[in-house]
Amino acid sequence: MAEPLTLNLFQQQAANRRKSWFLVGGFLAFFLWLGLGGDLAIWLATKDAAAVGEPAYRHRFPWVGLGLSLVAFFLTMDVLRNGGKRVMKGVGAGELTDPQTPEERQLMNVVEEISIASGVPVPRVYVVSDPDPNAFVTGTQPLEAHLAVTSGLLGILNRDELQAVIAHEMGHVKNEDTRLMTIVAGLGGAIIILRDGLVRGFLRSGGVRTSSRRGGKGGNPLVVIVVVVWLLSWLLAPIIVRLMAMAVSRNREYLADAMAAQYTRNPAALADALAKLESHHQPTKAISTGVAHLCIVDPTGRLANRREGWLASLFGTHPPVAIRVARLRAMAFQNQKRAG
Repeated sequence: MAEPLTLNLFQQQAANRRKSWFLVGGFLAFFLWLGLGGDLAIWLATKDAAAVGEPAYRHRFPWVGLGLSLVAFFLTMDVLRNGGKRVMKGVGAGELTDPQTPEERQLMNVVEEISIASGVPVPRVYVVSDPDPNAFVTGTQPLEAHLAVTSGLLGILNRDELQAVIAHEMGHVKNEDTRLMTIVAGLGGAIIILRDGLVRGFLRSGGVRTSSRRGGKGGNPLVVIVVVVWLLSWLLAPIIVRLMAMAVSRNREYLADAMAAQYTRNPAALADALAKLESHHQPTKAISTGVAHLCIVDPTGRLANRREGWLASLFGTHPPVAIRVARLRAMAFQNQKRAG
């Protein structure tokens, strides 16, 4: 359910932080189930094995969950160390170290201004040669932030609008959204990599044996239920992970909009910038779908990102621009009322 448009700036920030961490908690709980669910199934299947003359192994230590968690940890650490550089290389971004054009010099000036306003170190700035106007930031900590804008964005925004867009991206850095989304992406990638090998090996082994119970009355139905649910969780894991990552991404966009309004004290400028980016949308050539959730507006043109509701929340990476603009206009109206 969307937050009322009458929420003030700090109420909106607090509400979106709560919702985002609730979603992250659900993501981590699902990941733990993928590992510990296997331990539960093996424990149920082996706890009475010695009593019926079967091999005496009893599963007492959650080595499945621990092993999967260790693998996911190392994969995620690799993403945290190298994710930002890989993203910039993947989109063909060129670092802006010696600005030549008036647009490039203005960009660097604005980045330095917003860096001071937000209290975030000046990030490394990149330009992506693409006519589709967009911007995104990546990197796992403020000192290693990488900020990229497209050439199309520099051509259509005035200074106030550019300042608002950069403030939105610096809001992501301030709130450690880039670290959060990188961790989510790392865990999601780990799940997908592990899923294929684990489920394939489990099925080839014939699964957990549940026959030969006391009295010869057949298998334990609880074991069968746990195994079936656990295997289905692994099979559906890529879809579930993607949906959770999208939900986290949508809520963080609302929060970054609010942070931009805080830094610039001009929410109307970001509203105008978002409206321009939406109206100038054209298929992007440089930014892939894997990076789409990092951008200020969706570069892929997904229909789900233009709608509100539970279905859009499941399949969209961004909230509808119209809703974001309405919230920012409401904040601007409140500012005018207080000033008047």
